[in-house]
Amino acid sequence: MGAALDTLPARIAGAGDTVAATTTRRDFLARHAIGLYDRLTAGRSRFLRVGELLLAAADAAPGLVPDRQALAAEAARPLSAKTGIEMAQAEFLAAIFADRGAGLHLCHAMMLPRPEAPENAARLARDGVLDLGLVRIMRQGRLLIVENRNTGRLNAEDVPTIDALEHAVDAALLDADSAACILRGGVVDHPRYAGRRLAGAGLNLTDLYEGRVPYVMYIEREMGWVSKVFRGLASPGELPDETAQTVEKAWIGVIDTFAIGAAAQALLVCDAVVAEAGSWFNVPARKEGLVPGATNLRLPRIMGDRLARQIIMTGRTIQADSPEGRLLVDRVAPAGELDAAIAEVAADLVDGGVVSVAGNRRAFRVGQEPLDLFRAYLATYTREVAICHLSPALVANLERHWTGRRKAG
Repeated sequence: MGAALDTLPARIAGAGDTVAATTTRRDFLARHAIGLYDRLTAGRSRFLRVGELLLAAADAAPGLVPDRQALAAEAARPLSAKTGIEMAQAEFLAAIFADRGAGLHLCHAMMLPRPEAPENAARLARDGVLDLGLVRIMRQGRLLIVENRNTGRLNAEDVPTIDALEHAVDAALLDADSAACILRGGVVDHPRYAGRRLAGAGLNLTDLYEGRVPYVMYIEREMGWVSKVFRGLASPGELPDETAQTVEKAWIGVIDTFAIGAAAQALLVCDAVVAEAGSWFNVPARKEGLVPGATNLRLPRIMGDRLARQIIMTGRTIQADSPEGRLLVDRVAPAGELDAAIAEVAADLVDGGVVSVAGNRRAFRVGQEPLDLFRAYLATYTREVAICHLSPALVANLERHWTGRRKAG
């Protein structure tokens, strides 16, 4: 294995890769990716998060994936000037996820609580609130409200918000005094929506266009806070498949005003959805030119294949109180009655007890989305989202549908 690493061309992950260089990398990955993964994880006895794994691979196999210095230089460039070095990261990850054993081990690593989780949970237990800046948790009886407070960006998701959301989900799941969690957007200060709650405006397109969204963010979001809402927290000694005793609770998603893109995607992993009357949701993947996380895996089973394709591939907007919207939304309530509706839905969900909730969630996942299906999906998603992220078409789509509108308004 060491000799094979030493023979890898040093410039293979540099800007302006030739077809021959790309072929060399793929050939190397086909023969050695799993061996490298096992070496970096000490025979799968050590857990590395996705970002940690990519940096460790850069150190162990120079030229295979970009190193810290190359990534720092790339991060300083706007999206239109990216050199494409992150594609090497995508190819490496796709090779790992294509292997069942290594892919499941990496899924396991991403489902473990972050190191800060016990301290954050203790603060929440002591104070009844945990303020992480862009995300805040508030206790309300037996419920925890996990609130996205990226209010200056219409509660959009970006690198710091996604990181804060994962810390919040960890703490909420570890909290012993709550039975269910509410996922909600906070009150924003945008002139058009000042004083109103918004579920969220999707991905922070300002950061995306200006180059502050790294490729690895897409992967760590899906495998991090979103997956933990859906599957719970794992423990190091047990693969978190459907037979494992993960730490999980019921989650209720709330649509205040609108849920766009990433905010709508999050609803797909919730156990129930409550919406404000007049609210709506969409997944503008067509306008953004991206693959919308695991939506392609989850939306068809919830809303049907044809409607899911319309939402993802044509940008169809769905009103929460329409017949189509009620395929996702459990309860629609007037704005003044939304809090009461949320409490009622939460009470119904946990009436049989937290143990019953966890057991039923696992039973649903057996037939709908076992961990190995998610792992197989990631083998495709990791590559396809990188192709989209690094495509000139993404820049063109943003300039056509977003930056021009922003400048005009």
